[in-house]
Amino acid sequence: MESTLKSAALLEQMKKHLETDAGKELKEKVGLVYQLNISPKKIGFNEEIFVVDLKEGKVSKGPYNGKPDATFSFTDDNFLSIAAGKMNPQIAFIRGAMKIKGSISAAQKFTPDIFPKPSKL
Repeated sequence: MESTLKSAALLEQMKKHLETDAGKELKEKVGLVYQLNISPKKIGFNEEIFVVDLKEGKVSKGPYNGKPDATFSFTDDNFLSIAAGKMNPQIAFIRGAMKIKGSISAAQKFTPDIFPKPSKL
């Protein structure tokens, strides 16, 4: 996945994580499709789109072919903070650091727990 974003490294790890037993459990537990619109500095500008498909257990670059359960928009740094558990997703949403489209109940299952631990980054 060619990218200038710091988030791309985490998403690359996520791809490998989904092939493990823990990743397979996530598929069964969450079973939803998330589209991530990640911008270098400002939401909505020069964003790169990634799909975390927890139905199929895949991570890919480019828009989802169909309708994702939830779409998130955030900056590269804010995405990394949320994924690492340093920023609460609800607080990020309230502050406008993250935007959500689609199912709110699906969005609530998008927690730092679904990401591999960043110790390997």
